[in-house]
Amino acid sequence: MNSIAVRACQISVSIGNRPILQAVDLALPAGRWTCIVGPNGAGKSTLLKALAGLLPRAVVQGEVQLFGRPLAQLPARERARQLAWLGQNEGSPDDLSSYDVALLGRLPHQPWLAPPSAADHAAVEQALRATQAWDWRDRPLSQLSGGERQRVLLARALAVQAPLLLMDEPLANLDPPHQTDWLHTVRALVEAGGTVVSVLHEVSLALQADELVVMAGGRVLHQGASDAAATHAALEQVFDHRIRVRHLDGLWMALPSLQPSRPFSEGKNEHHAD
Repeated sequence: MNSIAVRACQISVSIGNRPILQAVDLALPAGRWTCIVGPNGAGKSTLLKALAGLLPRAVVQGEVQLFGRPLAQLPARERARQLAWLGQNEGSPDDLSSYDVALLGRLPHQPWLAPPSAADHAAVEQALRATQAWDWRDRPLSQLSGGERQRVLLARALAVQAPLLLMDEPLANLDPPHQTDWLHTVRALVEAGGTVVSVLHEVSLALQADELVVMAGGRVLHQGASDAAATHAALEQVFDHRIRVRHLDGLWMALPSLQPSRPFSEGKNEHHAD
């Protein structure tokens, strides 16, 4: 049985008087790829940031545990070695080369002011090759397209070599072939014993994960295997039955439904940050 990589214990998040997450309990297994899905405003990105410890403590109630230890009690450097993050619209100085951007992922492993080690350089090369960004390692970010930048930023996260990788909309700006490459990269990480948690809008791609967490209205409505009938029913319900989950060519896919939608009431009268 898989151990738990990250656990949310009664996590609530409010900004001002606006609730975003509401008493979320969640346990995500180690050595698996879990994808968080749901309609816009469900609270997916906020939950992922809470799991990463990126939200101000003043707006968060509850506790996050990382591999059985309270995240808030971990020293910053240890947390950075255990958990790698790739967020939406991530940036880096445009004048840095792609190689130097990826090298930033090695900072948690380097003593203060020490030069990069051979292990650091090896990790960066491995990460850039995994994201097919090695060929432009000497080019600054300012000369890269949006999709190329995204692959370099993914390489930065991979270079950390953390046991847990959290990614918020990592497929932004990636064309279909490179989305497929991303899927293969995630699978390789998991097969090597890593844990991946991602937020995706692309439901068909999310269905390739090991597990899905289905959210709406700041709550977790369902967690289960991506190939389970109950998970598919929860997906169809949370998207107002505007999609239908079907098995095609050996893969589970989310297809547009031609049937009239049936309104899903959960959280419809509230506005939540995604």
